[in-house]
Amino acid sequence: MSAALALTCGLTSFTEAAEPVNPLLKEFTIKIDPSALKPPTHWHVPGMTPLIWTMDPVNMEAYKTTDIKELQLKPGNYRFGTFTFDFLFKVTLSGTLEFSETLDQCVDGRGTQVLTIRCSHTQPYPQEPDYYK
Repeated sequence: MSAALALTCGLTSFTEAAEPVNPLLKEFTIKIDPSALKPPTHWHVPGMTPLIWTMDPVNMEAYKTTDIKELQLKPGNYRFGTFTFDFLFKVTLSGTLEFSETLDQCVDGRGTQVLTIRCSHTQPYPQEPDYYK
């Protein structure tokens, strides 16, 4: 093997390994934990899980709130929803969760990869809140 061919092969391997990866295409494992919701219901993340309002409530494929699920999510904006409560959350380029600080009374997990939902509804519904101030 000539020195030029060996050098070319070495450079080809180096450039292939150094090729940049689009950070928007990387998937992260995000755990969704709605198990604290009482009474149990169904939940979804549109586009990522079966929807809750398009199926028969008795025989639906949507996840139950008693189920903790891991989703493979790319960086971007998503919506978590039940029949009575929904909110936007974001998966950052580093794979951590972000959501509005106004949700802190009902949602945990900012800066982590575990989204924990504790409330089945928020105010101003005419009922007692699920959380304590």
